Amino acid sequence: MAKKVNLDKACEFFTAERLDEIVILRLKENLLFRATDLSERDKVIDYLDQVSITDSIKVVVFMSSPEVKGSEEYFDFYHRVLSSRLYDKDVHRLHNVFTQIILRIVELNKIVVHANSGRVISLFLNFSLACDYRIVADNTVFQNPYYKLGLIPIGGGAFFLSRRLGRSKALEILLSDTDITADEAMKLGIVDKVVPQEELEKAAVDTARLFAQKPARSLAGLKKLINHSMIGLKDYMAIEYKELIKVLDIGY
Repeated sequence: MAKKVNLDKACEFFTAERLDEIVILRLKENLLFRATDLSERDKVIDYLDQVSITDSIKVVVFMSSPEVKGSEEYFDFYHRVLSSRLYDKDVHRLHNVFTQIILRIVELNKIVVHANSGRVISLFLNFSLACDYRIVADNTVFQNPYYKLGLIPIGGGAFFLSRRLGRSKALEILLSDTDITADEAMKLGIVDKVVPQEELEKAAVDTARLFAQKPARSLAGLKKLINHSMIGLKDYMAIEYKELIKVLDIGY
């Protein structure tokens, strides 16, 4: 009998535990500030690489921190960046970290379920859209703060939303200053299930176990076929970064 691989882990960016054919990654709070540490990005990528070669794992569940601060954290981060040229590298690192993680999630040969709650900024919505299935608590609201600082959305928002909703609807959402509730997100099709907050983790694990009943090769093959439309994502992310730098006028 093959030895069961130990996939339990704890670091600054996340904790992880294995539940049979599933792994659960719990993201920690203050991710914008944590994400400027490239070594933490590498830990996430390395962990997902380990998961990808573990044949007995079929599904990955990302649980976002319940302590998220929504637009408040976004404004704190960018006010710090914009107030001093000493922090320019943080913007580069933030984009780099989320780009690499999002690309790895899309390429991963496992089904990825994302669970979220509370106030969610557009960057973390985009992270969620890179996953294969999205569950949110009924207290979830999606906020779109980037334009209030004269910035552009990062994390693939225009890419994911235009493919899911069409160009016109994507533009409408990306320019809106109105929060999107969980029920509205469900109607739009940018989340797949809404559950009571206290049932969020159970719903995510139950969904993962349902997916895990299918053969691993079938899951990996189906994901590859469904994600074929995302072939241009890497090039999009490079263009997105160039446009962000233009807006911020950062010399790199």
